[in-house]
Formats: sequence, structure tokens, C-alpha cells
Amino acid sequence: MTPNPPAAFGSLLARPLKRAIAGQVAAIFNDRRQGERPVQRRPDGLFGPDSVVWRVHGDVAGMMVGGIAALMLQMLHPAVLAGVWDHSRFRDDLSGRLRRTARFIALTTYGGRAEAEAAIARVRAIHGHVRGTLPDGTPYAANDPALLAWVHLTEAASFLAGWVRYAEPRMPGAARDRYFAEMAVVGAALGADPVPRSRAEARAIMAGMRPALRVDGRTREVARLLLSRRAAEPWQEPLQAITQQAGLDLMPGWARRMHGLPPPPARPLLRAGTLTVAEAIRWAFRP
Repeated sequence: MTPNPPAAFGSLLARPLKRAIAGQVAAIFNDRRQGERPVQRRPDGLFGPDSVVWRVHGDVAGMMVGGIAALMLQMLHPAVLAGVWDHSRFRDDLSGRLRRTARFIALTTYGGRAEAEAAIARVRAIHGHVRGTLPDGTPYAANDPALLAWVHLTEAASFLAGWVRYAEPRMPGAARDRYFAEMAVVGAALGADPVPRSRAEARAIMAGMRPALRVDGRTREVARLLLSRRAAEPWQEPLQAITQQAGLDLMPGWARRMHGLPPPPARPLLRAGTLTVAEAIRWAFRP
């Protein structure tokens, strides 16, 4: 059947807009100055087209929202925070650090097996040099399996929560469990232990970690820098603002209280606005 002329004309007009939105969003995660290009989806990687990980990590808005929640959770662990505080340029290059983390996730999710394994090896090599002492004199090392477990858990739980809230609210429990089981491949390869392979295991590990969590001046400073950073381009400011607030809203209530964050004053509007942004980005990337 031949499409009617008005519909075909409207589709033609939409194409440049779709390309513009997709290109601008892709630029957030790829440093063109370094020659970085979007990671190509390869079926011969750690996962594949039928995996739940491909489905969840393919949603840009859900990953951005989940990423903010994960970072705010991670910094509650003093030793995880110390590694960032003592061994990174987060004060001068926070956006670069976030972009590199996003690229690692893309490579391990969609890259070929050699690409994914090389990315994991690079991170493990970096972790081998990250060690120090907490303000109270306790030694820490980034390759400590328990610290890696906390980072892995917060990311997996937050990315899945972002997907469920803004993409698939009725996601079956079996698929949610399968997501944790699939993500355990990356966590274990990085040296994390324990790694959850189901929602029940994730809840148990989270509960077991909570007594070690703290908030101090360092925590507040890193959170302030994360939430007050300027967007690279003016057009990104509204996107960054709404995904940040949605990320804070995505956190567990106990974590928001530890950070001293009140509930959003207009939570239904925030969630509706974030859903609108998520749908617009999906439209832009849809073939």
C-alpha cells in the first residue's frame, strides 16, 4: 500500500529532527576530540540481542537516571569514595569520568568479546594502583572484592530501576532476575564478590552493606560537585536537570535521607516530564 502524501511528507520532515536529537545525545557519551565513536552492537560479545542487558542498557534516559542514582549510592561507602577522592581528577573532569564510565558499560554490553574483555582488563589494571588510607586510618584498595561488589550492586540495581520506572513498569519478575544474573558476568570478571544473581540476592547484599555506609564532608562535597556541574552545551542543561532530579527520586528512601535530600516537591510532574524526555529520545533513535 502506498502511504498517503501528507503522512509521507510528515515522515520526511521528521527525519532531520530525529537525526539531530540522536546525534546530540550520542555526543554526550563520545568524545569526538579523542576520536570516540558510538559502540557498535556485536552479537559475539558477553551478551547478545536476546539478553535482558541489551534491552535495559539500550534505553538512554533510563541509564542516565539510573546512573545518577548509582553514583549517589556509591559515594555513601567511605572506601569507595576515598578511591575517587584520592586518585581521580573528578573536581576538574567529572563529566569526562562519567563519560568514560558510560563507555565502559557500552563496551561490555554491546562490544565484541575482545573489546569487552579489553575494557575489563583496563579497569582492573587501574584498580591495581588505587589504594590508600581512610581518614580514620583504615587501609583501602580499589580491587577489594567487597568494594567492587558495592559498585556493581548499585549500578545493576539502579539501571534496572530506571528501566522499570521509565520503560517497562510491568517487567516480569523472571526478567528482572535474569538481568542480575547476566550482569553478574561483568561483576565477577571485575573481581566483585559477592555479586547478585537475582532480586532477592541484590536485596540481601544491599542490606548487608548498609552498616558500612556513612555521610561526611567528603560525601557532601562530591555530591555537590555532581549535582552542580555545568552541562557541556546549553541545550543539554534541561536534559541534565530533569535526569538528575529523576535520579535522586529513583534512590531508595533511606539513601535519600542519608544524603539529607527531601522528596521532590512535585514528584508526579517530575516523573511525567522524565517519561516524556525518555519517549522523545527513544523516538529519535528508533529506525
